[in-house]
Amino acid sequence: MKTNKHMGIWMDHSTAHLMDANTSPIVTKTITSGFTHREKERILGKSEYSMHKDEQHKQHAYYKTLGEEIKNYNKVILFGPTQAKEELWNMLKDDHAFKQVRIFVKHADKMTENQQHAFVRDYFNNA
Repeated sequence: MKTNKHMGIWMDHSTAHLMDANTSPIVTKTITSGFTHREKERILGKSEYSMHKDEQHKQHAYYKTLGEEIKNYNKVILFGPTQAKEELWNMLKDDHAFKQVRIFVKHADKMTENQQHAFVRDYFNNA
């Protein structure tokens, strides 16, 4: 019998908090996009085109890194306050490598780490 592996990801465009719902207590791993406000200011001094190009490149790398983590799970809940979760889901849904992963998307406001853990626990206990 296959073990169910569940993960919750609270995310926005710059940071993702990955929570393995199979551990007690839940352990959070943080991944950042690498496109910081300081980086934006530095690149904007060159040109707006360069800034957008660099931002897109770093955003794609950020989503790809998250995808590599998601591959190890059966069910994943993406939640957070921005459209980043939908952008990630749209990138992954057509990729055959994720056919065995059930990915759910829910809107959520900014949360403390404890609130994120409670959200993930409640989501998978009631799913």
